[in-house]
Amino acid sequence: IPSVPRSVDLPRPSMTTNVDGTVNVLEAIRSAGGRPLVFASSSSVYGAADVLPKTIDLAPAPLSPYAVSKLAGESAVLAWRHCYGFPAVPFRFFNVYGPRQRAGDAYAAAIPAFLDAALAGRPIPVNGDGMQSRDFTYVGDVTDVLAEVALGGLDSARPVNLAFGRRWTLLDVIAELETLFGHDLEVAFGPDRPGDVPHSQADPSGLEALLGPRDAVELDEGLGKTAKWWGGPASAPTG
Repeated sequence: IPSVPRSVDLPRPSMTTNVDGTVNVLEAIRSAGGRPLVFASSSSVYGAADVLPKTIDLAPAPLSPYAVSKLAGESAVLAWRHCYGFPAVPFRFFNVYGPRQRAGDAYAAAIPAFLDAALAGRPIPVNGDGMQSRDFTYVGDVTDVLAEVALGGLDSARPVNLAFGRRWTLLDVIAELETLFGHDLEVAFGPDRPGDVPHSQADPSGLEALLGPRDAVELDEGLGKTAKWWGGPASAPTG
């Protein structure tokens, strides 16, 4: 269940699904004699530490049931890897966005919620003051990494940050959307969400050590690709 606010509302189902579900997958791999595994953990395990960028050496400090479930899941992956000898890499995702992402409910992530509102002519919903910052990562970059690691049977004894060390505020994202749509967008500010962290940015050195340096989709390009899938503009108007 990939949602911090939903886990705050429904902690037990989040723990059961994310932790027991991970163990079920690990046991299936063990029963099959071992297969390469990539695991989707989360940058939320770092909590609200002021240290930026977030390095793997930073002590976990989860602030939500979702973050606890992801920390437990990656710990289980590394334990099964050690005990049963199959290759595995637990990746800590950082605010992945892109086409086919869910919107239109209370648990939607920021970018799909922003696009859904912009295309419908509604105010952009922002929790807090909009100065929260995130290492937004385009989904195509994430799937490229996962495929390369899984098909190559790569292995890591430690979690790996899957992001590229860049950071934008929510207001930065809205400004990019205004450029993309060619007009100002109304913003509706609301209260902070329980369990959210103020700032997040990855140290990408572990990813570079695993796969070497690689280019990543910039925010304006990723927003254009995402908006196009939603039926919006793919690029800023010219002239």
